[in-house]
Amino acid sequence: MRNNTPYNKNNNFDSFGFDETEIKDLLADSELDSLENVEIIGLMGMATFTDDKTQIHQEFARLKDLFEKVKNTDHAHVKINTLSMGMSGDYEIAIEEGSNMVRIGSAIFGARN
Repeated sequence: MRNNTPYNKNNNFDSFGFDETEIKDLLADSELDSLENVEIIGLMGMATFTDDKTQIHQEFARLKDLFEKVKNTDHAHVKINTLSMGMSGDYEIAIEEGSNMVRIGSAIFGARN
């Protein structure tokens, strides 16, 4: 199973994800060796739901910085090449900040009911 590790930038209790230290610890954990069918291929994160474009840029830039720090992790089950950030309302900023995967379902299919 290939997956992107979720990043929780503010340790927000209403969001799931790991903070920077937890991500680094996870990627260095020797227990990953026992998970033969798991491969971590990237990081994913969402910006705060706000109209403040400066804040969104800063949050995406912080995740891009973390991506750059961990993308060369030397582990058999870690091959980080995906930075998934940006959704229908902020994908353009995410792309400017280095995202190579956006999630734009509601822009294509409409809002959820």
